[in-house]
Amino acid sequence: METGQTVTPIPLWNIVVIAAIAAGIQFGWALQLSLLTPYVQTLGVPHVWAAFIWLCGPISGLVVQPIVGYSSDRCTSRIGRRRPFIAAGACFVAVAVFMIGFAKDIGHRSGDSLQNPTKPRAVAIFVTGFWILDVANNMLQGPCRAFLADLSSNDHKRMRIANAWFSFFMAVGNVLGYAAGSFSGLHKLLPFTQTTACDVYCANLKTCFIIDIVFLLSITITAITTVKETPITRKEAGDEEDNEGRSSGRAFFAELVMAFKTLKKPMWFLLLVTCLNWMAWFPFLLYDTDWMGAEVYGGKVKGSASQQKLYDEGVRAGALGLMINSIVLAFASLGLEPVSRLIGGVKNMWGVVNLILAACLAATVWVTKVAEAWRGEHGPQILTPPPTSIKTSALALFGLLGIPLAVTFSIPFALASIYCSEEGGGQGLSLGVLNLSIVIPQ
Repeated sequence: METGQTVTPIPLWNIVVIAAIAAGIQFGWALQLSLLTPYVQTLGVPHVWAAFIWLCGPISGLVVQPIVGYSSDRCTSRIGRRRPFIAAGACFVAVAVFMIGFAKDIGHRSGDSLQNPTKPRAVAIFVTGFWILDVANNMLQGPCRAFLADLSSNDHKRMRIANAWFSFFMAVGNVLGYAAGSFSGLHKLLPFTQTTACDVYCANLKTCFIIDIVFLLSITITAITTVKETPITRKEAGDEEDNEGRSSGRAFFAELVMAFKTLKKPMWFLLLVTCLNWMAWFPFLLYDTDWMGAEVYGGKVKGSASQQKLYDEGVRAGALGLMINSIVLAFASLGLEPVSRLIGGVKNMWGVVNLILAACLAATVWVTKVAEAWRGEHGPQILTPPPTSIKTSALALFGLLGIPLAVTFSIPFALASIYCSEEGGGQGLSLGVLNLSIVIPQ
């Protein structure tokens, strides 16, 4: 970096507006987590195959984010290098969400029988839309974070604040998504969503996704029209090197390999710790509501009617826990910068919250054992929810986990941007490399 060059600070509202796109992204993710697996089963897809559909997330993240990051680093569009990818990603999300929400209707019009439990055309449309959605989310999220790093103008404090705001808006999106997904009468706002092929549950899903489309596009259009970006020249992008005989594909892989070869020790530690963090997070994120239903409440997915009802009560309690987790995540995100100064920096804070994460995950075993002991005292036939003390302890764990989650959503990305700015590398590719340490454990 040229140290003699004076950089005009970017107004903080620019960073906040771009970070707000995270609310639209996470709104869709929350809907996926809360509604899509049951919806897949209404299409006739067996539960075990539904798990394979979710593989598209890590696969697309493994491939798409580094490519998009590299491409956005070198984009010479006259409207900027990040904004074209953000706009395209938002449009693809809208198309994908429409395909998912209207899969049953399109499948029925294409020949799916209402009497047949398996609807092959609807499944094909859904899976295609789902894969496009994950690719588009990766296409949208990477350039957003890279744009925040660009707006921070190599100011390390600004980079941390920018990623904290991104984490805050992810929490806002979670709250909105879980709230929308839990409201069973939402389809009444758009009565046309309930059709011959689409029952009330399906109509609610469609309504939620239509709201998501409007919400995301509104935020994205506001962000990319109000926050300006300075285009880069072909020389700054390094295109002249590609024109000397290397194809863009070969140039990408060459730069990716070079990025790993030239990684300094702090970046390797960052990738390792991030990888270990997400190995801890994914089991909880995938099975948190199931843990509440099966282990804390003692219900069963495939049991008697009373056992199934108990399981459903536990799952709803888990959904409440996720809402509490998102609220704590929002407040914790805004408090990261001042708290990090009190305890000696972001690295110290990351170490402390990792201890909190480990303690909370270990405490889930303790809550399970206490719940099992309570059921043992009252006999195995007990089919009532656990006492308030056990439920409160489980919900408290959900809330406490919002603190390390706030750090997980912000600090690794801020540190990657800081290390990248110190080395003079491309922010997009750097964040794409960091994303590899998230999707590989997933």
